[in-house]
Amino acid sequence: MNYDEHDFTNAKMLRKKAEEQLALKQSASSQVSNKESDTKKLLHELQVHQIELEMQNEELQKAYETAEEALRKYTMLYDLAPMGYLTLEKNGIINELNFTAANLLGDKRVALINNALKLYIADSSKVEFSTFFSKVLKGSTKESCVVQLGYNDKVLGTVYMEGILSADDEKCLVSVIDITNFRK
Repeated sequence: MNYDEHDFTNAKMLRKKAEEQLALKQSASSQVSNKESDTKKLLHELQVHQIELEMQNEELQKAYETAEEALRKYTMLYDLAPMGYLTLEKNGIINELNFTAANLLGDKRVALINNALKLYIADSSKVEFSTFFSKVLKGSTKESCVVQLGYNDKVLGTVYMEGILSADDEKCLVSVIDITNFRK
């Protein structure tokens, strides 16, 4: 072992060792300072991100409330309307209908979906309904007819129907009004 390396009475050696220790301390301090700086930057980024998420959450909440209001209005306008509404496939199968239409057809809504509407048209009105439905499918104008609803020799009532092809020509939109009490 060299005596000069550990001789702290030697001013030159003492100075060198002190400078080395100071450099180590500054390096460690710099690392701590850099870590603190990095931590502050990361904390700042997390806080900004949290505020962004809170703002997005507020916008989503507003959009949800708007959608809920639209659904409530749709339910009032469509499902609870005083007239029947049906959406038919081009082959006459019921795709959608409101509660009033289901009531006019004498069954529950879920039971009527995917059934042919002509099954609920009285035999005496099947030709009139077929003519009406063919005209609706061929043109872009609103068509109308008066038919009796019924099945198995059971008459449900007389209705006025209006129908038109949807904008994409894929479905037939039909409104149905009960006129049984007006035709006596």
